[in-house]
Amino acid sequence: MIPEPVCGSGATPEGMAHQRSTLCDRAAIAKCRPRSPTAGASQDRLSVPQWFAGALRGGSGRRCLACHRNPSAATPRAGQPNGDDVPDATRARRPGIPSARGAGTPRRAGVARHGRLARRRGWTTLASVVASALAVVLVSGTSVAAIAGVQLATSATTVPLSSDDQKTASTQDISAIDGGANILLIGSDTRVGQFDEAEDVDGARNDVTMLIHVSEDHQQLTAVSFPRDLMVPIPACTNPETGTTYPASDSAQFNTALGNGGISCVVDTVENLTGLTVPYAGLITFDGVIEMSNAVGGVDVCVAKQIDDTYTGLHLTAGSHTLEGADALAFLRTRHGVGDGSDLARISSQQVFLSALLRKVASGDSLADPVTLYKLAGAALSNMTLSDGLAQTSTLVRLAATLRGMSTSDMLFVQYPVTDDPADSARVIVDQAAAHTLNVALQTDQKTSLSDSSTGRASEESGTSSDSAGQADTTTGTGSDGSTAASGTSSGSGSATGSSSGGTSTPSATTTSTPLPSSITGQSASEQTCSVGN
Repeated sequence: MIPEPVCGSGATPEGMAHQRSTLCDRAAIAKCRPRSPTAGASQDRLSVPQWFAGALRGGSGRRCLACHRNPSAATPRAGQPNGDDVPDATRARRPGIPSARGAGTPRRAGVARHGRLARRRGWTTLASVVASALAVVLVSGTSVAAIAGVQLATSATTVPLSSDDQKTASTQDISAIDGGANILLIGSDTRVGQFDEAEDVDGARNDVTMLIHVSEDHQQLTAVSFPRDLMVPIPACTNPETGTTYPASDSAQFNTALGNGGISCVVDTVENLTGLTVPYAGLITFDGVIEMSNAVGGVDVCVAKQIDDTYTGLHLTAGSHTLEGADALAFLRTRHGVGDGSDLARISSQQVFLSALLRKVASGDSLADPVTLYKLAGAALSNMTLSDGLAQTSTLVRLAATLRGMSTSDMLFVQYPVTDDPADSARVIVDQAAAHTLNVALQTDQKTSLSDSSTGRASEESGTSSDSAGQADTTTGTGSDGSTAASGTSSGSGSATGSSSGGTSTPSATTTSTPLPSSITGQSASEQTCSVGN
């Protein structure tokens, strides 16, 4: 029997404060409103995630979820303040980012409202959100996934990427996505002071862009990071805030796409670059890395050579360090302190953190606790602006079901292959041969592997590895046997939509792997690597 939550006039649960609809009678409202978000079972009252997780298993939680989906007014219980009397941080929606298509206009239009986003930090720590989101779905049960999905769907700012009608399915639809999926995650630098004087810029720029590709047979996840200084063709994009249309460019710096036309412009640029169709996207400007690192009790990272960065204030001796809070933030921000001081060095150092976080989540008993999972998800999701398709509850829950049980050895973090720009030593251009190999592998859902010496400019192997195939088996759901075969027939579009008619794919009995060129750097999440200071 789940203890009843104690109601009173104390603090309201974060993200749930007074969001109730007229469909809920007084009894339902009382039952769905714990007194404190941190109250534990030892005090005979449950926090929101504890109560919801238990209630959902028992069947009565669906009424509670429905009560909190709509912020419509309802009669409060005696002694309870009216919803309008209580500040609710989750109500303060960040401005939407409009997007539209029409005759005589570019494919997509949409732009972040740059000045209004200045209240949020926009440093390049998108990687931590990606890792945290993956971490949550790796170890969460379907009940927790559904809860997190409902919370996000009711609180996130959304951005339309297309005019296609998309309907939100019931949260009870927890089957895995049919086929593959492509999700673009964008980290925006929206104000001066995020890095150092040499790289501060006005306006919004996509300084971190990561494409998450889930293969059609659900046997591999590839996270591709695109360097911000990459010179690429950028299509014509319209800024709806100013009405300015930016003409197509054969060669422009990759991180200018967001300022030209918002999320949609970045999506179009990546689609043109990779040949994939990207139906889901999210923009992240956030302070959440401190809360996320704290939620998991810190992330253990290896430092091969001392890191000293006066810009971020990061000073780490060689050895192992448990990073959380401001230290985790500084580690993800540091560029001058690692490798050759370039953005490419920062990407490889971030991959060290990403992999360590995923390994901890996949193997840690602490994250079997729904409360911790809920905190981790909330810290990440509260700082995201999502495309309309990704913000649907059904999409989030099904994506969680798709990734649960996947081994960390089948999760690859790679940097899009580049080479130095002969015209500008501060820029890079696409390594065409290596990029073609990677693009084709993603388009045809080939299982890929990195070369033995594939670490980036600011990381090196630690001499140990941790294959978490067994760790992944500790979660419920279908495990991964790591086998797959290249389909050779799937198009980028077909792999991305997540709506194959044949149902969830079954891995082939024949294991094949496409080795990526040695110029493509990265690592799997199971590999233990160390950051290298300079």
